[in-house]
Amino acid sequence: MSDDEREEKELDLTSPEVVTKYKNAAEIVNKALQLVVKDCKPKAKIVDLCEKGDSFIREQTGSMYKNVKKKIERGVAFPTCVSVNNTVCHFSPLASDERVLEEGDIVKIDMGCHIDGFIAVVAHTHAIQEGAIKGRVADVLAAANTAADVALRLVRPGKKNKDVSDAIQKVAAAYDCKIVEGVLSHQLKQFVIDGNKVVLSASNPDTRVDDVEFEENEVYAVDIVTSTGDGKPKLLDEKETTIYKRAVDKNYHLKMKASRFIFSEISQKFPIMPFSARALEEKRARLGLVECVNHDLLQPYPVLHEKPGDYVAHIKFTVLLMPNGSDRITSHPLQELQATKSIDDPEIKAWLALGIKTKKKGGGKKKKAGKKGDKTEDAAGAEAEPMEETAEATSQA
Repeated sequence: MSDDEREEKELDLTSPEVVTKYKNAAEIVNKALQLVVKDCKPKAKIVDLCEKGDSFIREQTGSMYKNVKKKIERGVAFPTCVSVNNTVCHFSPLASDERVLEEGDIVKIDMGCHIDGFIAVVAHTHAIQEGAIKGRVADVLAAANTAADVALRLVRPGKKNKDVSDAIQKVAAAYDCKIVEGVLSHQLKQFVIDGNKVVLSASNPDTRVDDVEFEENEVYAVDIVTSTGDGKPKLLDEKETTIYKRAVDKNYHLKMKASRFIFSEISQKFPIMPFSARALEEKRARLGLVECVNHDLLQPYPVLHEKPGDYVAHIKFTVLLMPNGSDRITSHPLQELQATKSIDDPEIKAWLALGIKTKKKGGGKKKKAGKKGDKTEDAAGAEAEPMEETAEATSQA
């Protein structure tokens, strides 16, 4: 174990090479998201949008680290999902699916990229409409965005996961929205997309997590889902599930030939990261996946739904807890929001006023980084001037 421990120590944010890999993965996933958002138009096929995101990530990562001696794994860390309206998450249909986007749809895009197992994930919500977003759609989006801004300021060394859970629920309530239950923000480690340290978005009797404290040099995927409904999503149809992850600690001798064939293919192509059944031979996959899931060899990512007519927004970002403060490396600009509610609560205002950088030498360098990423929602700009983002978030509200 000592070798493993030594290796793990070397492979965190204290290594500049690791930071570079996280940031390269983030740059690719941010661009992939931009491409998919650009194509979110009426009559666009959902499966084409999912494929576009995944293909871009595969192409961009494939051209990196080609000439190194030791092979470096890289590619999709989480398949592109496009979940529409009251569908909460994980919708990434098979190639035969004909569903398309329509004018007025609220589209949640979720994806991930990794380089050498260092993962950057992002999720963003886009409304297919011209002009400012108003009414309850604006409320649910402002709730998610403001909750993300608060979480960015509270996921920091010395704070606890419960601090974040309580705060984001308070923000959602200010917009008369709910934080969706069952959503977990995980610590990210090399080749681990669902680390043991987690933030539970909304407390409920069925889900309990250990109290943990955030520490310097950790990385988190902060995952915020808000709803105008009751925030208790349901699985309506198991056949909609297409995303799975190999459960590396489980073994079982599969009975069906189709299951053995599919499981062998999964073990070769997707030994660690989540994958889409689209990447497998469709007929065989349908048969084989069922037995694999029934015997816990695969962990499914179910497609969940709120009630029809409910609006759901999703924002997810990757944050590096660097010695000089929090570095949000994934994001996307929001459309203009005209919410019906505004933030008046002094505690929420105080959270939003917190800086995300600690005052250490080298602030000038960070400002340059801010300019480079000037189009992102708030991450890079906020590094140089945290208050600008706060003002923007509150004015959007």
